[in-house]
Amino acid sequence: MDVHLIDGTYELFRHYYALPNYEDNKEREVGAVRGVLNSVLTLLEEGATHVGVATDHVVESFRNELYEGYKTGEGIEEALRSQFGILEEVLESAGFRVWPMVKYEADDAIATATVMADTDSRVERVWICSPDKDLAQCVRGSRVIQLDRRRKITLDAEAIAEKYGVPSDSIPDYLALVGDSADGFLGLKGWGASSAAKILDRYKHLENIPESARDWSVKLRGADKLAETLMNEREQAFLFRRLATLVTDVPGLGDVDDLKWSGPREDFEEQCRVIIMPNAVKRVARLRENNGAQQQ
Repeated sequence: MDVHLIDGTYELFRHYYALPNYEDNKEREVGAVRGVLNSVLTLLEEGATHVGVATDHVVESFRNELYEGYKTGEGIEEALRSQFGILEEVLESAGFRVWPMVKYEADDAIATATVMADTDSRVERVWICSPDKDLAQCVRGSRVIQLDRRRKITLDAEAIAEKYGVPSDSIPDYLALVGDSADGFLGLKGWGASSAAKILDRYKHLENIPESARDWSVKLRGADKLAETLMNEREQAFLFRRLATLVTDVPGLGDVDDLKWSGPREDFEEQCRVIIMPNAVKRVARLRENNGAQQQ
């Protein structure tokens, strides 16, 4: 079996800005919700059987307690924010396993589920359905891969190393140096993608980098200044790495068997009536028929 892990928050944002507004029978904005439901049903129609969807039920997480500048929900348009809970409700009624995160982030749930699936011998491949660079740290060989469904790009471990210049397990160190503006931390002054990739390709992790540039076996322009910055801001770099490191032991996610899609709840037809998606009911009915035929 293959396991597909979806970043529901990313999907909601993506569809919100790609699709026109749409009000449901309760006069709620649901354009993005409709888009995500359509996308996830398409995944089933393409052959997916075990699917988990992680969402940020609230944007803030434990990382906000670690770093004041970490991302918050400030600035998110209300028409988008109001769809978070609706999305979770609709996807659950459609029969998908949904993980709404409060203390942790959606990426943490995906990282945890990745480990869960990767350690299950029945699983042939784990698909991380998100282009988020944080999730690149979860990629392992050609068994756990990252999939950008919108651009139809897949990244295995070799492709991650080619894209970022570092192996997947060095991604948190890489982000600590170059920063991640989407998450609210800017990295260390002077360190860019090229210098970070070259130094981490040699030393892998921050603690392995010699304090003096004279001891580096890598030649970098402005090496003395880079080394000085890293030495003076070492604790900041370690904090940024902690922010970028995904949690792999989020409790309560269940197991691989919980991810098997076996059909919607009884209220799914009503949910579709409210968000005005009658075609989704027909699509799910066909999927259930196909599943039944395959099991016979």
